[in-house]
Amino acid sequence: MAHKIKIKDFSIDMEIKNKGIELQVDIDDEHQGDLVITKTGPEWCSGRTKAGNGVKVTWKEFIEWAENRG
Repeated sequence: MAHKIKIKDFSIDMEIKNKGIELQVDIDDEHQGDLVITKTGPEWCSGRTKAGNGVKVTWKEFIEWAENRG
């Protein structure tokens, strides 16, 4: 299973601003979706979902989820 993660938009300064960055996630050359990272939290945009219409969580929610995974 080959994973490919690409930065789609790298228009950031050293600190992530409101627009954030967008990572394209492909597995076995099939587009899975995009992960948008902003200062308010991550957003998963499955398939061709546009940023702003994906699943958003706060950084606190994400950290709690990640720390309780194992």
